[in-house]
Amino acid sequence: MLRAMAAAAFAYELPPVTVDVDARDRAGVFQGQLELAWTEMYRGELDEAEAALTYAQQIAWSAHFDAADRAEVLYRQGCVALKRADVAAATELFTRALETNGRSPRPRPLLAAQAHEWRSRCHQFVRDWDAAARDAERSLELALDARDDLSQAHALFQLSLVAERRSDWIHARETAQQALAIYRRHGDVLATARMLNNLGGIEFLLGDIDAAIARLMEATETAQRAGSDADLAQAANSLAQVYLRTGRPAEARARALRAVDVLTGRVDFFDELGNAELIVAESLAAEGEFGGAEQWLDAAERTFSALGSTSHLANVWIARGDVARAAGRTDAAADSYRRAAGALADVHF
Repeated sequence: MLRAMAAAAFAYELPPVTVDVDARDRAGVFQGQLELAWTEMYRGELDEAEAALTYAQQIAWSAHFDAADRAEVLYRQGCVALKRADVAAATELFTRALETNGRSPRPRPLLAAQAHEWRSRCHQFVRDWDAAARDAERSLELALDARDDLSQAHALFQLSLVAERRSDWIHARETAQQALAIYRRHGDVLATARMLNNLGGIEFLLGDIDAAIARLMEATETAQRAGSDADLAQAANSLAQVYLRTGRPAEARARALRAVDVLTGRVDFFDELGNAELIVAESLAAEGEFGGAEQWLDAAERTFSALGSTSHLANVWIARGDVARAAGRTDAAADSYRRAAGALADVHF
């Protein structure tokens, strides 16, 4: 439905596919639509990205294109679907991309590496760590075989995230450092900012507060150099989390409110927006402002409900329990804790 709506909205801008043009011209238009879709996706303009991919899909099913080209479109459609937090659709599209690429007379190993890497993100979203690790490991194998440094770094990034969620923080730091070295060597400023942000969180989990703050400050400076407001907001969120957990709620709230200002309206950053709203709520609760905390918890719950992430919602319910307990409402606190525990339980019978 979303793809059809987007295609209709932007059809007037696209030349008809039926025009008899030189194969090289059509290949150029096809590549241009893929690049346009990627640019629009990272700008948060997901409808425009869908429209470009719809047109690229029409071209890919014409003469002179093969299964690998069609797989490329499916892969990128999966990326847009994941940015919309439509995890089921994204997972299906990445799987179809891998299958379609495999049927090509000239399958593309790097495309397969990318599809495995992004599918790993889908598995992480639904907390299937084993599947996430398998996809990230397969992505790394394919990238190593293809001798593609940046694809290796992307796979290492996902492996680091999986290790972090499994509380294997030493391994998480090792793989993150490997990825960071590659990004720096290639001058990928934006990826460097993101990796520094994650490394800051890992250093904090390992108990090195000074190293965590240093990494996050560097992430902030690097995101600023890259010109990415969204990545600046993520770094602000991470610093806010450190400040909150080290007894500096006012500083945490100031950082988190900046992130809220930047990310409001960005469908592709609902996770970070909700995290910022949650930090504001917790910082107010730490100062005894329970009424204001409840309002921000409501905002975070709405954001995470739109995101569709059980684990994020569970964090809100735990925070509600903490607020209710601090306010002396023990029954309400117990209800919130039970709700969070029930949502995260893997066995229900």
